[in-house]
Amino acid sequence: MAGTEPTRTVVLASGNAGKLREFQRLLAPLSFLPVAQHNFEVPEVEETGLTFVENAILKARAAASHSGLPAIADDSGLEVDHLEGAPGIHSARYSGKGDAGNNTKLLEALSGVPEARRGARFVCVLVYLRHALDPTPLICQGFWQGRILLAPRGAQGFGYDPLFYVPECGCSSAELPAQEKNRISHRAQACNLLFEALQTQA
Repeated sequence: MAGTEPTRTVVLASGNAGKLREFQRLLAPLSFLPVAQHNFEVPEVEETGLTFVENAILKARAAASHSGLPAIADDSGLEVDHLEGAPGIHSARYSGKGDAGNNTKLLEALSGVPEARRGARFVCVLVYLRHALDPTPLICQGFWQGRILLAPRGAQGFGYDPLFYVPECGCSSAELPAQEKNRISHRAQACNLLFEALQTQA
């Protein structure tokens, strides 16, 4: 029956092309068509929150306000045990030099740290607002456990994927086929929870 539902346009509060592609695949079962916020001239929001939840709400509310449409925002990042949860909410801007710079900085921060102490997890907080003034946003959180490799592996994905080892798969996130990553990732888990929440509200 999900296939008979009309497509619902929803603004994705992000300018990240890789993230947009993932959400387009992940949200297809919800009959959502995520559209990047730049199509509605939504300005970048300063992420002043102290948590993933706060930042996701800030971004979703801005996107809904400027577009007049429902909005989805995620705030996601990598938490490394040895670094006491860093880079955390600063993951995307950890080095100020993009994905390659972030990966280099992370490897330098973990230089000499043995594998047993390189535990990490990806975190995704996903917020859905029906409209800009929605007082009860849906908030869903997903977690993906793994560890940080000694060197990058793989060419798929984006961000820290080449450094994130997935024990149950025996490879890095960047070595996983997109279909498999979209089944087990932190973002996939959060999207599954969103699907359940929306089904309950229907």
